[in-house]
Amino acid sequence: MVEDKEIKTTISPFAMREGEIKAFDGKDGYVSINQIVHKINMGTITNVHFEILNIVNEFEFITSRQIFQILQAKGVEIKSQLKLTNKLDQLVKSKILTRYYFRSEDGKGAYRVYCLEKMGKYLLKSREIPCTWQPTDNTKPASLIKKRLAGNQVIIAYLRKATNYKKYVVKPQIKAKLLAKTFKAHGLITIEKEGKAIDLVFEAVRREEDWVEHLTTRMNYYKDFYQNFVPGDSDFAIKPQLIIVCEDDKHMVETFKEIITNNLEIPGMKLYFTTDLKQNLPTLDETLVEFDKDEAGKYKAINAKFKILG
Repeated sequence: MVEDKEIKTTISPFAMREGEIKAFDGKDGYVSINQIVHKINMGTITNVHFEILNIVNEFEFITSRQIFQILQAKGVEIKSQLKLTNKLDQLVKSKILTRYYFRSEDGKGAYRVYCLEKMGKYLLKSREIPCTWQPTDNTKPASLIKKRLAGNQVIIAYLRKATNYKKYVVKPQIKAKLLAKTFKAHGLITIEKEGKAIDLVFEAVRREEDWVEHLTTRMNYYKDFYQNFVPGDSDFAIKPQLIIVCEDDKHMVETFKEIITNNLEIPGMKLYFTTDLKQNLPTLDETLVEFDKDEAGKYKAINAKFKILG
């Protein structure tokens, strides 16, 4: 596997591209449950396959590199990403998982995205593992999938690099009370230092079509949640810290500008920003950015000093 520090690209693999669509790269045809049970009985499908299946179920959409990093963090023994790819191929051929790639005017994407198939849900339920997957989940567009992948990468960065990491939640549910809307953020990380814990909620923003409209809707949900918060809301003892995950530095500035222009700031709440590629830095020390006014009254981006990450 290519280590984070060896990645030289300046464009996030999870950034949107013009005219981008999701393309099927799974297996057509029919596979019976009896064939799959036979493979389990013969040892062709093992506990490691079930570990992979459980991760895909938890994250909904995920790349092979992300699966490999999570397996490593959880201490599951798998020798290389090539070995993992072989196991993923087995699961796809058995229609337990399926996969997609992204296609645009620039050509095919370099990576594949894995998600559940019906047989995968059957196997998870056979082991009493909760699974809410339904076939329509796999019809989600490229923009929603890339938000999920960006959220995954943030979770993985904290899982691997935060010395005070405590836990993660992939799709935390948050209630905007006055709007009567329950929505899901793209990730939640709890970190703890010297007995003090704080929850970080991550919201991924992509340059999709009408992205400003989508941003406005989501930020209004967050404003409702924060302005009407009381301890215990959405299972939070205190207000979580909101962090916006953007495609790149330019997109970060654009997003902040839209938040200010459209009066989407959250009173009393400092907003932090980050980007996909900042998650590849060796430490988390310089991954968060805040916007503050300089002496001339103009906003500028500065590295946030978030001490609890140390």
